[in-house]
Amino acid sequence: MNLTELIIRPLEPDDSIEELTDLLRRGYKVLADMGLRYLATHQDADTTRQRIENAECFVAEYKGKIIATITFNMPDKTGGAPWYDRPEVAHFQQFAVEPKFQRHGIGARIMKFIEDYARKKGVVELALDTSEKATHLIDWYKRLGYRFIEYADWDETNYRSVIMSKML
Repeated sequence: MNLTELIIRPLEPDDSIEELTDLLRRGYKVLADMGLRYLATHQDADTTRQRIENAECFVAEYKGKIIATITFNMPDKTGGAPWYDRPEVAHFQQFAVEPKFQRHGIGARIMKFIEDYARKKGVVELALDTSEKATHLIDWYKRLGYRFIEYADWDETNYRSVIMSKML
């Protein structure tokens, strides 16, 4: 795959929320198969719309098709856990890559994009949360420079989450 053909751009009004929701479900399927109930494993289009409503959603397009997404939340739109309640901490969520395009460097490219974007917005810390059972994701984020901060327990999940963060 030629990553120079990958375009990362904001979600546009003409982009289909239903297709974005389907992409999220496919991207999170491996986690669902592990028995982990991430919201993105089963959310409907209305939930996707609500989760991006007060955030900034970006998509990665390859040859005219959306193959990845990430949703960015500025610090004033982040909360629910002590670390997320800090005024300097932004976070991202709904990060997914189409399964057949995984392990081609797209996720790393999107992470670089979102970190650069956050820096331009004046963000000091960028955080995320994932299941403590998703050790492959925790290890990947560690390789990208994220560190463990705290645990969180969200009502909509069936696992304890780890919050990880990176100083930008």
